[in-house]
Amino acid sequence: MSATYTFDVFSSLDGFASVSPDGDWGGYWGKQGPELLAHRLELYSGPNRLVLGATTFREFAAMLANTEDFPDVLDPWVSAMRNLPTTVISTSLSGPLDWPQAAVADGDALEVVAQMKEESDVPIRSHGSLSMNRALMGAGLVDRLQVTIYPVITGRTGTQPIFAGSQDFDLELLDRTSLGGGVEELVYRPTLH
Repeated sequence: MSATYTFDVFSSLDGFASVSPDGDWGGYWGKQGPELLAHRLELYSGPNRLVLGATTFREFAAMLANTEDFPDVLDPWVSAMRNLPTTVISTSLSGPLDWPQAAVADGDALEVVAQMKEESDVPIRSHGSLSMNRALMGAGLVDRLQVTIYPVITGRTGTQPIFAGSQDFDLELLDRTSLGGGVEELVYRPTLH
């Protein structure tokens, strides 16, 4: 049986994954609360394997190395995520990586993830890694799309539109969780339209 692959992403209401430095929003767009942080810790504390693309890995590693500018980055769930067995899919990085239990998989993400899904005995999660996960969705390799929507519109400062250039998908709602402060998590099963 194939392991479940979840594409997990944070989003502003208008579909951006992050903001430019002049956005002055702070982490989680300043909307994190105890419910969100406890929920995220629960998601990343169980048996999982993490998959990251090279760009997201570099961004995470830079944030974790710079806790002075990103003081909230060491939330317990981020620490749990960082300590998961991790595969970084990249043709430009080589090991060893400054990340516990991380290994580089050099190759095409579609092939690497397809093989991982067949061989993994635990669920697979990927946080961020937008272009890689758009390609995986297009290939039918994403079983769950988990979008945590923050109650903000970042029209002026939003960067990284999550689904720009994506194919069209129908989404079946599998779960919905309110996480306090207007933050909503929606979990869908995506299928090509």
